[in-house]
Amino acid sequence: MAQSFPVLLVRHAPVMVPDGVCYGRQDVALRPGWEGVTSGLAVLAQGAVCRVLYTSPAARCQQMARKLAASAGMELRVDARLAEMDFGEWEGQPWHEIDRGLLDAWAADPEGFVPPGGESGRALCRRVLAFWQDVQQERTPVCVLSHGGPLRVLSALAAGTPPALLAPSMPQGFARLFMVNASTGLLPEVPDGAEPVAKVQSGIVPLWTTTHEARLTQAEASSAFAKPDTGSALS
Repeated sequence: MAQSFPVLLVRHAPVMVPDGVCYGRQDVALRPGWEGVTSGLAVLAQGAVCRVLYTSPAARCQQMARKLAASAGMELRVDARLAEMDFGEWEGQPWHEIDRGLLDAWAADPEGFVPPGGESGRALCRRVLAFWQDVQQERTPVCVLSHGGPLRVLSALAAGTPPALLAPSMPQGFARLFMVNASTGLLPEVPDGAEPVAKVQSGIVPLWTTTHEARLTQAEASSAFAKPDTGSALS
């Protein structure tokens, strides 16, 4: 059994939502041109020899995933644990119209706070940790197509650090590749008060640890594997 395998984390392409609007589980359309993002991503996935594509059930992810899986020859699996955080009654509202006291309470306790009718950050961490355990147990080269919230947690786990729910999220249309060394034991921490879903055995060497704003062409994608310390933007 291979001792290491690649994990390619990808955030969906930019969406047609006005700036300053809260959305998580709400279905929103991808911006025109998302197909170009998928074409560049297919080259990255093939270069990493990804065999399985896991995607969030959101339409904006599944639309990309179906085209990507067909282009790169990957098995497509929809996993509900990769859904974005549920913001409940906040969904579709401009952030400036949401009660400031509630936003302050969320900032003070991002793990424990629950938006009205929504989901806590702790619940998000639990389901993403469960997904990560399954990926590591399978030890198959994978691509994961998801959202800012789940990818924030997955990136931390891949780096062997505690998830920070208020950390900057991966920009839309960006990808980050990690090489997982499954033979090294490392137990990521979970937020205070939360129990780990499972012990995750991993040691991670990130291949791309930073991002930049340049558009990634297919030629650049093909050469990216020779540049382990650079980030890659797909849009």
